[in-house]
Amino acid sequence: MNSSFLINTKLQMENRALKQEVKTFKNGSRYQKLQNGYRRICRGYKKEISQLRKALEAANKKIEEVRNLWYDQSVTEWEKYQEQLKKKDKIIQKLANKIREVMAKCDEKIVTIKRVHAEEVERLNATIATLQEKIDHMEALMARDSTNTNLPTAQTPPGKPKHIPNSRRNTGKPKGGQSGHKRHTLAVPDKSQITHTTDHPVKEDEVCPKCGSSDFTYTGEVEEKYEYDIEINVTRTLHKYWIARCNECGQEFRTGIDPNLRADCQYGPTIKALALSLINTTNAAINKVPLLLSGLTKGEIHPCEGYVAKLQVKGAKDLQQFMKDMSEYLITLPLLYWDDTVAFANKKRICIRFYGNERVSYYVAHGEKGLKGILEDGILEALTEMTRVMHDHNKINYNRRFGFLNLECNAHLQRDLQKSADETGHTILLEIKALISATMKDRKNLIENGIKEFDEDYIHRFEDRMTCLLELGKETADANTSKYSGPSERAVVKRIIDFRECFFAWVYDFSLPTTNNLSERNLRGIKTKMKVAGQFASVETAKHFSSMKSYITTCQKNGINEIYALMRLTNGSPISFADVLSHTK
Repeated sequence: MNSSFLINTKLQMENRALKQEVKTFKNGSRYQKLQNGYRRICRGYKKEISQLRKALEAANKKIEEVRNLWYDQSVTEWEKYQEQLKKKDKIIQKLANKIREVMAKCDEKIVTIKRVHAEEVERLNATIATLQEKIDHMEALMARDSTNTNLPTAQTPPGKPKHIPNSRRNTGKPKGGQSGHKRHTLAVPDKSQITHTTDHPVKEDEVCPKCGSSDFTYTGEVEEKYEYDIEINVTRTLHKYWIARCNECGQEFRTGIDPNLRADCQYGPTIKALALSLINTTNAAINKVPLLLSGLTKGEIHPCEGYVAKLQVKGAKDLQQFMKDMSEYLITLPLLYWDDTVAFANKKRICIRFYGNERVSYYVAHGEKGLKGILEDGILEALTEMTRVMHDHNKINYNRRFGFLNLECNAHLQRDLQKSADETGHTILLEIKALISATMKDRKNLIENGIKEFDEDYIHRFEDRMTCLLELGKETADANTSKYSGPSERAVVKRIIDFRECFFAWVYDFSLPTTNNLSERNLRGIKTKMKVAGQFASVETAKHFSSMKSYITTCQKNGINEIYALMRLTNGSPISFADVLSHTK
């Protein structure tokens, strides 16, 4: 109640005040008062403005003075600044030009360095490639053996297993004697053939194997064992040539003496034959022959080295007609094998050449290999187109002087293909080799079954396949840039292409051989001779050896005992060549 009264009273008082103020505004007294106050304020502002204008004018004058002073100073400083700026711009320009020059030089150096580096990298890459080729070549050389070169099995590099060639087929049967196989033992000699008898009574220290007793009684029975052995006895023969007197004229004369008994005492034909056999067959050195003869005879026979050497010379001289007959026979053969090998005489390389077939071995020695020696032999030049000659791709055979037909050895070809494949890794060469091997195997199977030729379809397939492989092989070989393996690979492929008919004539004619292994086998003894004896004393010594080997080997091929043949030779009546050929094994 009190609060409402207070509020109402307060509002009435405020209302009266407002009404009084409204009244003041209505009669204008308020406006007059406000107007007077405003005018008074305006006069104060005008006075202040006047003072400010005066201060502004003074300030402007000061500013102008200061500005003039600043302008003069700033212009001077600006000009100095601009001069310094220009100098610095010039320095900056010079530095920029120098930087550009340096950068240009650096760019040139960088280009040069890059070029030199690229050239060095290229050179190093070429060197690496060359060294890699050389390493591959050396590895290929280390990998060479009898499977990919003409290297003998005995010269297989250390650490590498020897390749033992074996053309026999695996039957699947176990090794050793088969069930039902008859055991081969020495035949017991006849009682009449016994030359020595040796008794073996009970020894003093022997005891009964059952009880250990040493009290024995001989039962009269024996268990017999036989032994074959030889015993060399030196014989000394006295030859008496009678002296007679002619009853008509009284002239005394003796019966004719054998030319081999001219000296008071000489060695007989068996010793001479054995000495020649030791030199020419067992390849014993001349200084070893007396030792061997002395050992066999318990020191009773010991010829000097000079005597043994003279035996060889005389034997070769007595075989001149035999060698002539053999050479005349060779030019009549429809198929002739020949090859040559290197030997040494008096520290120099010489050549020993072989001509022959399954029944004849003709050896000749020359101071060097080549056409000259072949023409001196007089065999190849005398052959006609009716003769086929098997050889190991000797280009001399294709000389225009010769008219025979050539056959190339496929064994050498396969080894060359294997060697190139090992060096290059190109399988196309192995495919060519595999085709040759498969065809040779098929031919062997047909021959064993009595078939004498391939059918036409087989031959066409062989020719087509070989043509395809040779084309691929030529492309691969031409792309081989290696200075080590490239030339040999191209050479072997080109050889097959150029002499294809000579390599594969055996495909069309089963009577023709596929390889020249016969010549290889006949020359193998020469290499053995070099290993044992080292070398010949001279080319003439090698020629004497060749004549002796021709006689011995030809006799052996025709089933004639070597010692018998040499005894005939040392007696001055060698077996004639015609008799050798007529001999039946």
